[in-house]
Amino acid sequence: MTNREGGASEGALYVVAVPIGNLEDITLRAMRLLKTADRIACEDTRRTGKLLELLGLPKRPLMAVHDHNEAARAPAVIEAIASGEKVILVSDAGTPGVSDPGHRVISAVIEAGHRVIPIPGPSAAITALCAAGLPTDTFRFVGFTSSKPSARRREMESLAGARETLIFYVGPHHLAAFLKDAAASFGEDRPGVIARELTKQFETFTRDRLGALAEDPGVLRGEVVVIIGGAPEEGPADEATLEAAVRSLLAEGYPTSKAAKVAAKRTGVSRDEAYRMALKIREAQAESE
Repeated sequence: MTNREGGASEGALYVVAVPIGNLEDITLRAMRLLKTADRIACEDTRRTGKLLELLGLPKRPLMAVHDHNEAARAPAVIEAIASGEKVILVSDAGTPGVSDPGHRVISAVIEAGHRVIPIPGPSAAITALCAAGLPTDTFRFVGFTSSKPSARRREMESLAGARETLIFYVGPHHLAAFLKDAAASFGEDRPGVIARELTKQFETFTRDRLGALAEDPGVLRGEVVVIIGGAPEEGPADEATLEAAVRSLLAEGYPTSKAAKVAAKRTGVSRDEAYRMALKIREAQAESE
């Protein structure tokens, strides 16, 4: 199906990115569509109503579409589009569907045979990445990790060998724990960037090794994006580096096999080689007791 911006009588879903902080980031195209929309599907009707007011736009009919009711609201959105309405989909900030509600509605509208038209604009992930100072030729958007420590650590460990720059969203109250786990999973020397309050008055970028960031995460407030450099492309680590990595993990309480798996990802050696090193260390420790 051709996806084009139709005339006033043609119904469609417009996925509109809105500012993540600074109102001046709104695009002219987004302004025009918000002004003329038949209805706006939004995360929080109060916040979107306030946004329209701050932008000097007229009030429009608002429909709450958020994480808890998105699937249930999809039929109403489809019905409105089928009747010829221009329905705008926005999140509280940034681009809908990117770690925000929207995916279920978008998929349902496409499945129903209607047009979905993207209106590009602000995204916290790309805003942070372009000023982080880490490689941008390849990157992976991870978004939010689990708030449960064990699950979060497993997610990070699975990414330890990724060569791409990694982009995470982190709630301010989880930042300290997140950085501690990141330093343990990716290595304390891996470069990282904490981007806070993007596009706002107190926007800050803190760039350092993950170990240093974990020791001093800074003020725990505001929306946070954490960028982590990809795994180095050097060859496998030498024996001394491997031994240090395995000893560190065993000292943290990792079981032998788990320590070997994580050390292999960190150092680039085979899992078998890392496991032999872990056994060697365990045996030496047992003999000395």
